[in-house]
Amino acid sequence: MAKKSEEKKEIETIEDLPGIGATTAEKLREAGYDDLMSIAVATSSQLVDAADLAKATAVKVISEARKVMEMGFKTGEDLQASRLQVGKIETGSKELNKLLGGGVETGGITECFGEFGSGKSQIGFQIAVNAQLPKDKGGLNSKVAFIDTEGTFRPERIKQLAEAKGLDPKKVLKNILVARAFSSDHQMLLAEKIDELIKKQKEPIKLVIVDSMTSLFRSDYVGRGTLADRQQKINRHIHYLQKLADKYNLAVYITNQVMARPDIFFGNPTTAVGGHIIGHASTYRVYLRKSKGDKRIARLIDSPHLPEGEAVFKVSIKGVEDAS
Repeated sequence: MAKKSEEKKEIETIEDLPGIGATTAEKLREAGYDDLMSIAVATSSQLVDAADLAKATAVKVISEARKVMEMGFKTGEDLQASRLQVGKIETGSKELNKLLGGGVETGGITECFGEFGSGKSQIGFQIAVNAQLPKDKGGLNSKVAFIDTEGTFRPERIKQLAEAKGLDPKKVLKNILVARAFSSDHQMLLAEKIDELIKKQKEPIKLVIVDSMTSLFRSDYVGRGTLADRQQKINRHIHYLQKLADKYNLAVYITNQVMARPDIFFGNPTTAVGGHIIGHASTYRVYLRKSKGDKRIARLIDSPHLPEGEAVFKVSIKGVEDAS
């Protein structure tokens, strides 16, 4: 028994895994599988494609990596203790924070969807600034990765929000790593590069923003005949984002568009794009709508533990604030 325990301790890098030599390890690293956790959360088919491994070898490698990373069953008490590591990024509005259980949470995906002008991007800009604050002031003292799919990222707006918080605008902008996506495939590739980006940064990245999640998929896949392919790619994309959230205990914030449903005659005819795939994958789903003036209404429609409810907030020059 002691010998087995010692063998487990010796597996510290991917080269230590059975069946992985120097050449295979190099192929895996080039494909982004450069640590035990990335191997543990991979599928056998992904490793087969990445490093030309035999199916049986890939299955064994993943199994051994999972043993080392202790990815088996845990008690509810253990999971409760791990929840203490979850961080929260305040939104700027106490009411909106309360609705979300304290703010945008690490380890999960928060989705905000609504019509244009409902405040989706503004919340994203605000938490991109707030994430850089110290933990005792509602931040995570971290950098931010921002994937812009619609060309709506504005440094001028970030400067306004930073100045309102008493922060150095230049430093705040420097801590937001922005990439413009031009197609759905490019968007997915940028997300997959975040893992490598995190490892290169001296300071942690604790927030990933995708604004918006579905815009490029809607333009690239037109018509019912392409719907299955589109949904499959969205599914792969959003699950990769969740893997990042799990692996690095970071927060993922995505905005989503809405579409009209002509078969709805009563109530709100708008529904989020992406269907059940995004609905099931998002940890928290918030529907935003305009109100009078600069006021916005946020409705929490899905959460693992929080009740449905609404919060009223406003978007001003200073950013996201309480309405009253």
